[in-house]
Amino acid sequence: MSTNVLRTAGGTSRSSGAESGGGWWIVRDERAVRIRTKAVTTAELIADRAAVREAATSTDTGTPVVDLVALPPVTTPCRVVAQMVNYRSHAKDSGFTGDIPPTFFRKASGSVSGPHDTIVRPSHVKFLDYEVELGLVMGAPLPVGTVVEEQDLSHYVAGLVLTNDVSARDVQLTKTQFYESKSYPTFTPTGPYLTLLEPEDFAHLLNLRLRLNVNGTPRQDRTLADMIVRPAQALTLLARFQTLDPGDLLLTGTPGGTALKAPPAAVAKISALLPPAVRWKAFFKGQAKNPRYLRAGDLVTATIATPDGRLDLGEQRTAVADAT
Repeated sequence: MSTNVLRTAGGTSRSSGAESGGGWWIVRDERAVRIRTKAVTTAELIADRAAVREAATSTDTGTPVVDLVALPPVTTPCRVVAQMVNYRSHAKDSGFTGDIPPTFFRKASGSVSGPHDTIVRPSHVKFLDYEVELGLVMGAPLPVGTVVEEQDLSHYVAGLVLTNDVSARDVQLTKTQFYESKSYPTFTPTGPYLTLLEPEDFAHLLNLRLRLNVNGTPRQDRTLADMIVRPAQALTLLARFQTLDPGDLLLTGTPGGTALKAPPAAVAKISALLPPAVRWKAFFKGQAKNPRYLRAGDLVTATIATPDGRLDLGEQRTAVADAT
């Protein structure tokens, strides 16, 4: 059975007023039990599974989860790698047809933020988008040349996290690159939980359902069955050129429903005949009428879980604000 781990900052309890130190906690229903570990980083915690198991079986009544301030359960610096267009529904929204070559890109780990931290829109960004994604947290080194079979996945992947790959679309599209557009501070809300898996849990990954709402309105809702390149194959492809270490993070793509969508085919053909400057000006003029982009005051909520609750990565609640 999976184990949900919370990482917290020190502070004052919101209900009792008592002081509590930061650290790592096992979450059981609505209460959390401290893990007695010296681990500071996610990699160190993953290596101290004995302390995790001890806390999971403890008879300690623990602390109310609502009294704790959640930090991202993936500590930084670390590698943050992401898959591009990895759900069939997203490929359709993006105008792709036929086979899509597997593609990876990097994000700065400085973009990782907490599950309830505010998403800050830089002043020059007009089209801010959301992408709920399942994150794989590595538990063992993945050297270049590694081939990962389905039955080997539990050896390399320690756990899962809920993430939001926030994207500045006007930066992404005009510069035809991903690193800057997805690497601003607060552009990777992560958590609340690091869901540590047992080998038998991996058989349930395809039942995970990704949901994202903006101001209570559903925007994204798909299961991993919609995924094109699944985790074992993704790690094999990534290991052709990239090493990963324990505590590193792989974002596995987002389903359809993002604010950005490809224009109709006929419009795209006409636009292709225009000079780039004119084409982008016309495209963004149209995007300015799109109400789905994130704006200051919006509240983004996201969850990833299986229907039976066997795997439940918790809920993110992130407000959106403009940079000051």
